[in-house]
Amino acid sequence: MTWDALRTPEERFTALDGYPYAPHYTEIEGLRIHFLDEGEGPPVVLFHGEPTWSYLYRKLIGPIVEAGYRVIAPDYPGFGKSDKPTDPDFYSYDRHVDFMDRLIEVLDLTQATAVVHDWGGPIGLRLATEHPDRFARIVILNTALFSGRAPVSEGFMAWRSFVERTPDLPVGFIMSRTAVTDWPESVFAGYEAPFPDQEYKIGAHQFPLIVPLDSETKGAAEMAAVKDALALWDRPAAVIFSTEDPVFPPRVGERFADRIPGAEDVVLVDGAGHFLQEDQGEAVAGHIVDFLQRNP
Repeated sequence: MTWDALRTPEERFTALDGYPYAPHYTEIEGLRIHFLDEGEGPPVVLFHGEPTWSYLYRKLIGPIVEAGYRVIAPDYPGFGKSDKPTDPDFYSYDRHVDFMDRLIEVLDLTQATAVVHDWGGPIGLRLATEHPDRFARIVILNTALFSGRAPVSEGFMAWRSFVERTPDLPVGFIMSRTAVTDWPESVFAGYEAPFPDQEYKIGAHQFPLIVPLDSETKGAAEMAAVKDALALWDRPAAVIFSTEDPVFPPRVGERFADRIPGAEDVVLVDGAGHFLQEDQGEAVAGHIVDFLQRNP
């Protein structure tokens, strides 16, 4: 099937703050999908969330590569340098898992580590648990699985309500509201770069709206299955959460660690909000490298 899609002009991405990485592309269902591919060694796949893209991980890529690993950071359809379908119905949990599954197949990754954040949690953790032949370790950063078994937080509902009444999402403003440290204006420009105007933001707008709110909502059963699979995950797992995230506070991380047999104790990162990779990227990279080196 082919989809009508927009492609962000390349000049939007020139001279981005701290993002010198060469682009790589593959085509899936007629859409050009972008990913970074840096370094050599055991693969580490960085799954971003909403409304971010691989730019979010720029502070982590260098230290992980320098430690001897190959880092792959994809952009989902609708985000970053990937093509952006204009039909809201394109955006679904199953479809984005399928696109990332096919990218992993194209790259033929094995013994990989999945690093997940925000929407990257449902996507990356499902891939890891469904493909133990490809993934050997998981690292969980500020995320959750929405199975409908428990009510969602007030923080998330406030975010969803904002999105419902704001069709043209102000991405820079959204990011600024989460910042705990001081981010330079060039960083906000980096997050706004993929979205020249509202037409390019369909995916960013849809993702909060497709989060299941009850067990009958599409995607809830699939996320429940991921939760159940994590309860059997006896391979290495790290849970790294920030201390100042109103949507996914530390207790969410503690529930992950309690559920996963192979998980280490939760690592808490001070001085960071929801986007801990931005607030404390060097510290987060250090924790991930330590975990990888302890679990070759």
